[in-house]
Amino acid sequence: MNFLAFHHLAVQIAERLRARGEKVAVADGATGGLIAASLLSVPGALDFLVGGGVVYSLRARDVLFALPREAYRGMRGASEDYALLQARAIRDNFGADWGLAESGSAGGSAHPSGAPAGRSVAALAGPGGEYTRLLETASDDRIANMEAFTRNALEAFRDALGA
Repeated sequence: MNFLAFHHLAVQIAERLRARGEKVAVADGATGGLIAASLLSVPGALDFLVGGGVVYSLRARDVLFALPREAYRGMRGASEDYALLQARAIRDNFGADWGLAESGSAGGSAHPSGAPAGRSVAALAGPGGEYTRLLETASDDRIANMEAFTRNALEAFRDALGA
């Protein structure tokens, strides 16, 4: 895994958030905490990162998002609507300007919703609007997918923040 590449993206994100005076909260899914870890690799991350968590179980989802189960009715994991709901909820619950969420199926085992291995959706909800970016690697390589999913989410956030 090339953590240096993640750090480079995180530095770009940090510069843009600091210039705008904005903060982000992160809901890592199949990325397992790599999105938040990448942002935390930037010195002074408290300037732009409020916090977040790894959403890898229904219990974690309930605690981090504090949404009723009905809010998810008709949604499947690793989908745009599911990831956007999470991005909005993490933003609101952590009092951040931006919510960044990733929902995916890293592979190596069956996804509870039946999502194919290698599918990830990065979602952002913030003052600049709402964005999603789908990635399909068509791979069952869990580690490679986690890396690709993290890169996809960080690039989506960097791009949403503009130059």
